[in-house]
Amino acid sequence: MKAIFLENGTVSVRDMPMPERPPHHALLRMRLAGICDTDLQLQRGYYGFEGVPGHEFVAEVVEAPDEALIGARVVGEINLGCGACDWCRRGMQRHCPNRTVLGIVNHPGAHAEYLTLPVENLHRVPDSMPDDVAVFTEPVAAACEILEQVHVAPTWNIAIVGDGKLGLLIAQVLRLTGANVHLLGHHAHKLALLEGTGVQTHLVHEGEDLPLPRHWADMVVEVTGNPSGFATARALVRPRGVFVLKSTFKERLDLWLADIVVDEITIVGSRCGPFDTALRLLGEGLVNVRPLIEATYPLDAGVRAYEHAATRGARKILLRPSG
Repeated sequence: MKAIFLENGTVSVRDMPMPERPPHHALLRMRLAGICDTDLQLQRGYYGFEGVPGHEFVAEVVEAPDEALIGARVVGEINLGCGACDWCRRGMQRHCPNRTVLGIVNHPGAHAEYLTLPVENLHRVPDSMPDDVAVFTEPVAAACEILEQVHVAPTWNIAIVGDGKLGLLIAQVLRLTGANVHLLGHHAHKLALLEGTGVQTHLVHEGEDLPLPRHWADMVVEVTGNPSGFATARALVRPRGVFVLKSTFKERLDLWLADIVVDEITIVGSRCGPFDTALRLLGEGLVNVRPLIEATYPLDAGVRAYEHAATRGARKILLRPSG
């Protein structure tokens, strides 16, 4: 099969063996997959990654223990717990100390023609949902996770720092709470995608003052993918406010914790989220994802696809099987 391979910062397309299907797993044929900022960080050295990346996908079940699954279109949760530890027994596989993670930690990812996942990780895609909508399930679920972690009041002022793909999705999800949601970003064409959603947008230029008052926000969400975004977000959150961190990047933060203590800021790390909620929002059209798509490449053009995805201001780049 064709697969994208990351090694020492280099992207290549390789012919690789078909994955073997372990017990209780399904063999999946990838139909569409997305390149996200985490994939680009893996290329830059995050987690010391080497292998097949990719964790946003929609696929068709080719083999499964349950024959009723064969032929179904599915999306899949990316964390594979050991099933035996205390975390797994409490239903928190995503925090299993022995877990593997699709396309990130010791489990080959979805930027390949075929992949495997445990059957319990799979969610059926409704027949009415096109592939280019379903492929956004994982990042929309990550956006929904914020509402699993924080009780957001409709009276809140919320600032989202970063107009990348995930930032645009988070803005739409949080706006469903009725809160006053503002998104700060560097790209006018991306901010324009939120027109008509009720999200207020602000174009920020390097070196300029922030468009919102300091300590204005009841909650900030930092999703820039860049350590400098932390300082911007920190300036916006009010005392006793909530600071949600979504970025994963290789660089370390220069963090002065005394200010966090004095202002009694609640810091929330946030990553994977509920797939069932994401599928419902997508199915009901409450989150509009198609404007986020910039281009679709075949797998055998994976090098160009990654180069495009890494271009400043790029929207979502998708991959499809070659041929």
